[in-house]
Amino acid sequence: MLSRVADSLYWMSRYLERAEHTARLIDVDFQLRLDQSPDAGAGRWLRLLDALQIPAPAGGKIDSATLAYTLTLDRSNPSSIVSCISSARENIRQVREQCSSEMWEQLNRLYLQAVSTPTGEAWLLHSQLFFRGTLEGAHLFQGVTDSTMSHGEGWHYIQLGRYVERTHALTSLVGAHFRRFTQPWELTIDTDEYLEWVGLLKCCTAFEAYCKKYTAELRPLRVAEFLLLSPDFPHSVRFSVDKIHAALQAIGELTERKASAPMRLSGRLRASLSFTQIEEIMTEGLQNYLNNIRSLCAQAHNSIHQIYFDYPVEAAMVS
Repeated sequence: MLSRVADSLYWMSRYLERAEHTARLIDVDFQLRLDQSPDAGAGRWLRLLDALQIPAPAGGKIDSATLAYTLTLDRSNPSSIVSCISSARENIRQVREQCSSEMWEQLNRLYLQAVSTPTGEAWLLHSQLFFRGTLEGAHLFQGVTDSTMSHGEGWHYIQLGRYVERTHALTSLVGAHFRRFTQPWELTIDTDEYLEWVGLLKCCTAFEAYCKKYTAELRPLRVAEFLLLSPDFPHSVRFSVDKIHAALQAIGELTERKASAPMRLSGRLRASLSFTQIEEIMTEGLQNYLNNIRSLCAQAHNSIHQIYFDYPVEAAMVS
């Protein structure tokens, strides 16, 4: 597969995952506001910006309506939902011959839906429809992709992009939340902050799955364990890293390019998540652990880029 094609498939998947993640975080924030006083949720926008790794406005003053527009419909912001969907569409447009017609139609439908959304007060009144449409559109695209595209090299690049982005997003989200809420991690949460922890789980589509495993009793230790170390929940860090490793292994078998560096990095990530107990992580420092995961993930991304997308012509001729 041409490096240009692989690069487009990889970034298409990353942009779409980023749009879905941002839409879910803002949608959950809007829902929690219905059950809380304005003062109770006043600091959530700062945590949301921290989770998305977006600098806070100068002076820390935040107009929620303006900020919501900036993160959703502002095309001048490359990280907004509309910008990410547009970038995903542009990447798939360049490699349409590698994808099924159904994939192009679904992503194009999502793009047209996003860019036709009215701005201003009318959008705020119906913002949940926008977020739900974005989430459902992204989910439909993933299902269409799995059902209509051959699970060959191109499909594995799509998987790789999705789970690299998800690993980075999840670790940033969990880190931002645990920096703000520092109550003893082994105790049950029975204070006014209960809804904030419910919000964290909902941001990862994990509340119902968590309750089925642990009941609705929330403890920081269990929340961290579920979001970091669960081997079978799709929005846990361990599950995402396992998918990264599997995609790299499959790509290595299907291409002549040597992939020892990214495989080694993904192997270190898997070992860190598979053989570490949550008590050890919390005792030694959750933030340092998450920073290490993000650092290894960034190194894996750089290695993937150098080996598969931007390698010298001479190296390709030698291999």
